[in-house]
Amino acid sequence: MSIYERYVLPALVTCACGQRPFRALRQGCVPAAEGVVLELGFGAGLNLAHYDRAKVKKLFALEPAPGMLTRARRVAANSPFPVTVLAETAEALSLGPASVDTVLVTFSLCTIPDAAAALEGARRALRPGGKLIFLEHGLAPDAKVAQTQRRLQPFWGRIAGGCHLNRDIPALIRAGGFTIDRLDSAYLPKAPRFSGYIYSGSARGG
Repeated sequence: MSIYERYVLPALVTCACGQRPFRALRQGCVPAAEGVVLELGFGAGLNLAHYDRAKVKKLFALEPAPGMLTRARRVAANSPFPVTVLAETAEALSLGPASVDTVLVTFSLCTIPDAAAALEGARRALRPGGKLIFLEHGLAPDAKVAQTQRRLQPFWGRIAGGCHLNRDIPALIRAGGFTIDRLDSAYLPKAPRFSGYIYSGSARGG
């Protein structure tokens, strides 16, 4: 792992994803998580302040990136509710079947190498009747913006830790075995259109 990946990239991602517009988006979806929660791509714990502590029994914070683990563990140690950091991938999840009530993923499906496989792993850990809550950026519906996303992707992916600008988030969620119950999408105001098309909603295991 390079110095950039271990030290610089985690700081850049934490700063960018911690800006006010993203905090507002998180506040709109994270409080819906309840019971035993599995969060994919915990990172520096930017969602932690937005959980409804009265509704969360325990949080399993999945974070496989070595550069983020120190931040994840430091934040988890100060959580108002129990948090266990799992330094593993969702594809090889150590949690047993039907062991969590909610799966939460925010701004992580863009970076996970095999996002559909990760969602399949998370779905296996979800109890019957449980839900997936998602908040992601991805493929824009406008042809010109989508073309820009494709052109920028080779460069963007290298500097942004493998982030994909143009992933079809609803398609990935369905490929992971989920049925989408609610889906909202729109451009994030004041954000570049090529990186600011936001998908949010909820789904249940198929």
